[in-house]
This record gives sequence, C-alpha cells and structure tokens, in this order.
Amino acid sequence: MTTVADQSSFTFTPEEAARFERDGFIGPVKVFEPEEMTERWKTIRRQLVDRSLAIYPESGNRNNISNYDRHLDIDLLSEHIMRPEIVDRVASILGPDLLCWRSEFFPKYQGDEGTDWHQAATFAHGTGKPQIVWPTEEGRPAFIGTITVWTAFTHSTKENGCLQLMPGTHTSMNYDESKGMDHDADAINQRVKDGIKRGFFGYDYRTLQKDPNWKPDESQAFPMVLKPGEAVIFWSNTMHASLPHTGSKSDYRMGFAARYVPTQVQIYPGTEGLDEFGDGIDLTHYGAVLTAGEDKYGHNRIARANRRGYEFTPRQVRL
Repeated sequence: MTTVADQSSFTFTPEEAARFERDGFIGPVKVFEPEEMTERWKTIRRQLVDRSLAIYPESGNRNNISNYDRHLDIDLLSEHIMRPEIVDRVASILGPDLLCWRSEFFPKYQGDEGTDWHQAATFAHGTGKPQIVWPTEEGRPAFIGTITVWTAFTHSTKENGCLQLMPGTHTSMNYDESKGMDHDADAINQRVKDGIKRGFFGYDYRTLQKDPNWKPDESQAFPMVLKPGEAVIFWSNTMHASLPHTGSKSDYRMGFAARYVPTQVQIYPGTEGLDEFGDGIDLTHYGAVLTAGEDKYGHNRIARANRRGYEFTPRQVRL
C-alpha cells in the first residue's frame, strides 16, 4: 500500500480531476497521519501565543483576523502550506505557478453556531471590495474564486460542527458579494435559520442573496467528516457551511484553511488594509507565498523565505 511518506506525487488522477470538476470539491485527502497531526497541533497551539514575529497585532475580538497568515511566522504552518500532498493537488487544478494568499484558523467550541451557507468568489462579502481579482479572459467564468484546502487539526464530526458542501454548486453564484454586509457582533450565536443555529461570525449571508426568497437545498448537503490530518479541497464558490457544535466541551473542532490562486490573480488590489468581522489589519507586512513554479507577473507583494522567516518584496506594479 502506498503511504503519504513514500508517494512521490499527489497530482490528481484523471478520475479525481473529473470528480473535482463535477462536484467542486474532493475529500477527505490525507495530508498527515492522525497521530502526527495531533502532535503538530500541540506544538502550533503553543507557538500561537508568541506573536513577536506575527505580521498583524493582536486583538481582543474573539472572531478577530489577527491570526490570519500565521504561516508567515510559525514554521510548522509555513511547512504546511508547502506540503506536496496539498500543492501537487492544487496545481492539478490551477496550474504550475501558485500563490498561497491567505491562511486562517476556524475553531468551533461547544455551543457555537454553524456557519451560514455561502459562496466566495472575490472575498468582497464584508466590504463589497474584492480581495482577489482574476484576469479577464475569453471563456473564463466571472465567478472563479480561490482553491481552499481546509485541514482538520482535530477530529471534525457532525457533533462538533464539521463542514458541509453542496456538490456541483460552483458553476453559478447565488450571492452578490459587491453588496457588502453589516457586521453585528451581538448576533453571534443568536440566530436560528430553518431550524439550525447559524450565522457568519456576526454577518448574515442572506443579505447577499440575489433572490431574497431563495433557500439552499439542505437535502443536497454533504457532511465532510475528517480525521486529524485529513483535508477537503474545494472551490471557494462551492456552496459550503458548517453544522453547530452540539457535542461535549472537550471535543472542540479546529480547522486550518490555506487559500491558493495562480500567480496571475491580483491579491488585495488597490488596498493597504483589511476590515472585516469587526476588526481591521494593516497589510504593510503582508506578502503572498510562492508555493510552486514562478511569478511572471510581479503585481503582487511576495513573501520570500529566509533563515529569519520571510522578507517581503514590493509589488513591481502599484495597483
């Protein structure tokens, strides 16, 4: 049997590529053995407390964005976004020249609400301002987003709030992200939608629906149950959500999402800061990471690894 350790390439087979094209996601895929992931998470969890090299300042907001992009200061996370088990598969979809443009933690604790059904093409949902912009090309759909690799750092079950995905929903957008949404921290864990406690970290994704009377078809939802070290790879514009955490206090869920685009995509065009989830960060020290191939475009700020972590090259073209 081939194991993660001795497999030389993780490129999608033709059958896997066809399944991904059909469904908009594929998983579970193994990135680490469960025991290794558990040990790695213990180390990462301790290192998260040390923010001396973190590129964003700490915030007291529970749903803050100050822990975005910790792959830029924590070695195990930097290694994670470069894993061939991830990069080879993403390159199967996006091509050989790849950037990791963001990483995020997604914790869920006892009593936490599920996440709204949503799609993200430009990640403009919070402000109406796109965070990623694909080039205009003949025949390329306008709804293309990013590839997200969501890895379970702990068990992810129906009881503790696993992801749900709707196969085949990546081919059209049901939401207009350009509208933007109003953030209300007091609404977190307070809304029940169609009998399920759901929200979006203080936002209500229903306000972006193109048809206000439309409802997602819950019967089509696929629960993505994952062991530690397993991941799901999906287009960000595939309809996805999560269940509420109805399990025990000790059974928290921790997911880590790494987001990838090809190098021709513009990241944070025309902006020097990011405001969402009731918080804000300055992008002065931000840089995308080249995880495969080469950057032939030069319109994004790139973080280049060195022995002290990362150094950042300026954009060659100011957007």
